[in-house]
Amino acid sequence: MKQRTVNCPQCGKSVIWNQANRFRPFCSERCKTMDLAHWAQESYRIPEPEPPDTEHEETAKDRN
Repeated sequence: MKQRTVNCPQCGKSVIWNQANRFRPFCSERCKTMDLAHWAQESYRIPEPEPPDTEHEETAKDRN
């Protein structure tokens, strides 16, 4: 049976995905803790879409 491997999201090291690895998907407690620290410091963010340029649209409407 082939073992499933994934890359550690923190360092990129190849990790066997099984129940014996208590840090999965990370390779170690260190990488898991580093990832948690990034979340706590708000280093990971989902970008928000730029709001439409309503000032430009309002100026164009005023001219008509």
